[in-house]
Amino acid sequence: MILVWLIGILMGGGTAALVLGQWNKTIPRWIALVTVLTGFLLILIFWMDQYQTIDEHSADVWLIDFKRDWILSFGISFHLAIDGLSLLLLVLTGFLGILAVLCSWKEITERTGFYYFNLLWILVGVSGVFMAMDLFLFYFFWEVMLIPMYFLIGIWGSENRIYAAYKFFIFTQASGLLMLLAILGLYFIHGQNTGIYTFNYFELLGTVIPSGTGLWLMMGFFVAFAVKLPVFPFHTWLPDAHSEAPTAGSLILAGLLLKTGAYGLLRFVIPLFPVAAAQMALPAMILGVIGIVYGAVLAYSQTDLKRLVAFTSVSHMGFVLTGIFAFNELAFQGVVMQLVTHAISTGALFIMAGMIKERLHTRDINQMGGLWSRMPKMGAIGLLFAMASLGLPGLGNFIAEFLILLGAFKVSIWITVIATLGLIFSAVYSLRIVQKIFWGPQDGYGNIRDFSLREILVMTVLTLSIVGLGLYPQPVIDTASPAIHKLVLLLEADKSNIGKEIKYQESYVR
Repeated sequence: MILVWLIGILMGGGTAALVLGQWNKTIPRWIALVTVLTGFLLILIFWMDQYQTIDEHSADVWLIDFKRDWILSFGISFHLAIDGLSLLLLVLTGFLGILAVLCSWKEITERTGFYYFNLLWILVGVSGVFMAMDLFLFYFFWEVMLIPMYFLIGIWGSENRIYAAYKFFIFTQASGLLMLLAILGLYFIHGQNTGIYTFNYFELLGTVIPSGTGLWLMMGFFVAFAVKLPVFPFHTWLPDAHSEAPTAGSLILAGLLLKTGAYGLLRFVIPLFPVAAAQMALPAMILGVIGIVYGAVLAYSQTDLKRLVAFTSVSHMGFVLTGIFAFNELAFQGVVMQLVTHAISTGALFIMAGMIKERLHTRDINQMGGLWSRMPKMGAIGLLFAMASLGLPGLGNFIAEFLILLGAFKVSIWITVIATLGLIFSAVYSLRIVQKIFWGPQDGYGNIRDFSLREILVMTVLTLSIVGLGLYPQPVIDTASPAIHKLVLLLEADKSNIGKEIKYQESYVR
């Protein structure tokens, strides 16, 4: 029941914040903080309890499996389950949820009840996506993420918030409808083959799909996840959404919503459609490499700080796509590390961008400069996370990108060489961030305060996390290893023959 409790706590906290916020503006933030802290501690304690018993070669990779009948006539159940991959992302969701509440503490002063309601319900949707093992339920949670984020951008965003909110909604809703059609196609094909109509993920894994049909169904899932990741050329909604969203919105977008796209590729596209995914591997890796270079070049050309950081996400998620379709264990381990470390490093940069805008009332880096002498603490932390973004050894991002490149090298040397150029470009735009904001001439801003106590707390936690993952990434790698190992076994089975593929799919279910 821990998974049900996790969803219920976030739902209840969001509803309580909305109701009580009508009488007092400060109560909702305390409700939100207690709610996300409770959920985080719940899943963190479970992780610590399970970590010692994790076995990479265990026949059962699922740590919790909760199922209750829901709409039996259509084969829909309330089915939640988690493995090591899901567990890591749930811990990340709780961690960033706490930081999102803290960085909204002083920034949001109007309609606070509705704001924290939307913030917590985004976390409900994200958590549900990471746990749902019924495809109808998965699609339900996928849509739950969309509406609150639309309100978060459209109501509490910057000047062009309405345009950014509409663009975000249209891109994600349209691609989500394609995924719904693919889910229905898979549902009917399985029903025709077996006589059992179900949305159960474990039963659908064994579905025999004609190759041509499988490719089309796979593309329905792939486009939805590619838009959310985002993959070039489906990325254009991201810079607008990031630049106009409030600080917590940017943090949740970069740290969690983008990760649902990568999770979908690992959880649904490859296991459900291994043959079609193999056919898509080379084009997907090429798109990933284009995203790496394109995102880095566009990041360098930006003058708006939040748009600059947004384009770095396009580049970093290019590494994720390349690693996923490299189809080997090293690359998959790097992908999982990248999901975690990118959320921390880029989330920190977005939080700092919000702090700087609060002080200077601008996001234009050409109007900044010389801030280190006035805000030395922020300057030092800004330098640290700029170095994390460029992949400096000793910080978490280096481990992630190194593993991805090692895995990709086994598949294609040339793709790996081009992807490695992204590391050079990332050094250029990262150093430009530091140079433009913290060094150079001072522009006479007068007295500017450095970190407050609350901001020191937020940035200290993020700093310890990114340094800790860089020096000791083993807990993350160990936790995800059983799920990755099973995925690799499935892919190896596909390489031998279709019969063995089905056999291993059934083994994966067990």
